[in-house]
Amino acid sequence: MCGRFTEMLPWPELIRLYRLTDPWLGRNTPPRYNIAPTQIVPFIHHDDLGMQVLREGRWWLVPHWAKELPKAAMFNARIETVDTTAGFRDAWKTRRCLIPADGYYEWTLNAEDGKKDPWFIHLAGPSPFSFAGLWAHNAKLDIYSCTIVTAPSIWPTSQLHDRMPVILDPEYYDAWLSARTPLADLKPMLLDHNLNGRLQFHQVSRDVNSSRFDGDPGINPL
Repeated sequence: MCGRFTEMLPWPELIRLYRLTDPWLGRNTPPRYNIAPTQIVPFIHHDDLGMQVLREGRWWLVPHWAKELPKAAMFNARIETVDTTAGFRDAWKTRRCLIPADGYYEWTLNAEDGKKDPWFIHLAGPSPFSFAGLWAHNAKLDIYSCTIVTAPSIWPTSQLHDRMPVILDPEYYDAWLSARTPLADLKPMLLDHNLNGRLQFHQVSRDVNSSRFDGDPGINPL
């Protein structure tokens, strides 16, 4: 599962990571510490020439055929059923993307006070990475949107939750995005070539428990 994530990457890092060109070269935005579902996020996909391009859209997939905004949770897509679920299967075939981040949150229940403790999960550094995702364009509603692919958790993050977002190995970015990659190769790619086993985590301020909080929660360990 991925319910909130962070984007503290400067634009030069995004440009380097995804080989982006104009019009993004001169752009910069402030860090985002607590991105929640339905908010607008950047994602990267291939254009018709196979070049990596950046687009912005709603983090909550709106299928191209939807007549209204989905009420069912569409911000995560389970890898086990992503190719058969009606809301995701078209995007799985033709519209795969990368969603940049440098951390995400998971929660555990505190036995002493019954409240939820947030944990910041990240690579060493922290270092930037990419969630494997899907995207869609709904022309009727004029909405671009995306979702994050999740898989069963592995150690060490399995100590916090039984599911986790797939963080793709950069060597497989092009293969994941390419329309030429055989569909049969996609799930093995995500399960075998990810960075999920390299993740670290530590507890942070409960400020992030509110989706309205968008300041620095104290990324350093408590």
